[in-house]
Amino acid sequence: MDEIGAFERKSAAGWERPERAVLAYRAVVIALVAGVAETLLRAAQALEDPGVPVTGVAVALTIRAGIYLAVFALAARMLFGSLWARGILVVGLGTVGLASLVAEPVGALLAADRLSAVFTGVTPVGVILGLFRAVHVVAVLVMIPAATQAGTTTGSTATPQVRPTAAGAGRRARLRPW
Repeated sequence: MDEIGAFERKSAAGWERPERAVLAYRAVVIALVAGVAETLLRAAQALEDPGVPVTGVAVALTIRAGIYLAVFALAARMLFGSLWARGILVVGLGTVGLASLVAEPVGALLAADRLSAVFTGVTPVGVILGLFRAVHVVAVLVMIPAATQAGTTTGSTATPQVRPTAAGAGRRARLRPW
């Protein structure tokens, strides 16, 4: 047996995951950490205002936590070779996720009459939030090609291999592309 899920047999001693699959997983985890940090900092800022209802912030945090947990679960499945999890992450984070990350900054740039107006009144907390957002965007941009190329030798998306099973008798097993 040469492969199981995302693992390849590199020696008689053990199994190893493809480098691109590991890179994609790490990029998702980095994006999640940056997203959680930005969310918590924004929640702390919101709670400083006495007019903001705590229940509203709690509901928003609960929704975000659910999204982040779902993305982490998909990333873990992707690491173990799940093609459907990889597809959901690439499509979901590559479209809706990335659009939600860049919509606010692009909107601010388009609304400003000049570029310097965007940076007027920038605070240290605003700079930290911008850094978290930048790390988040870069991590997603690293994850997309790493995930789409995981398990390929030519850089294109591989087709699942089909090999006869040990049981034989015409039965065939579908193996993951990595």
